[in-house]
Amino acid sequence: MKRALRSILAASVFAALPAAAQEMPKVVQTRCGLCHGVKGEAGNDELPVLAGQHADYLAKQLRDFQSGKRTGAMQRFAKPLTEGDISAVAAWYAAQKPPAHKVNDKDLHAAGRYLFLKNTASTGLPPCQACHGDKAQGTAIAPRLASQHAPYIERQLKEFNQRARNNDNEIMHTVAAGLSAFDMKALAEYLSTLE
Repeated sequence: MKRALRSILAASVFAALPAAAQEMPKVVQTRCGLCHGVKGEAGNDELPVLAGQHADYLAKQLRDFQSGKRTGAMQRFAKPLTEGDISAVAAWYAAQKPPAHKVNDKDLHAAGRYLFLKNTASTGLPPCQACHGDKAQGTAIAPRLASQHAPYIERQLKEFNQRARNNDNEIMHTVAAGLSAFDMKALAEYLSTLE
């Protein structure tokens, strides 16, 4: 009984530690970190920032890559991951602090803010914040978009528009189909600067 209580206490203490004090999973050190960075900051802006993303959402994406529901280069990297690897990677990156991005174009940023918070009457669609939250923090089923690299967001919106990405909520196909190239660029600019 005492041993079980100590194990539970140790697990809860570990979970409460700041990410820097937790032990980095080996799979992050040897695989994931090579492209996405060990802290999930993804130095290449064509890759997603994983830091601060919801663990459940990350785990789902990895499983979708494994199963082929989501296609792309990540399929071959996700394929050999065990369920333990997936859980460890998702928990690690969820606990990291996302990088901050500066505003590059004030006008584009303002247009993106409007689209995110209000959308446009012409589309008849709800604003992005309805699913992703007021500050784009996301949920277990809708990704965190705040602090994401702008080129990555823009590419994902284009993939939803072209139905090249089809592993997530069908609503994204409808939403992306109602966005112009300018809208996508503006949303990406705005979302990248949120913390």
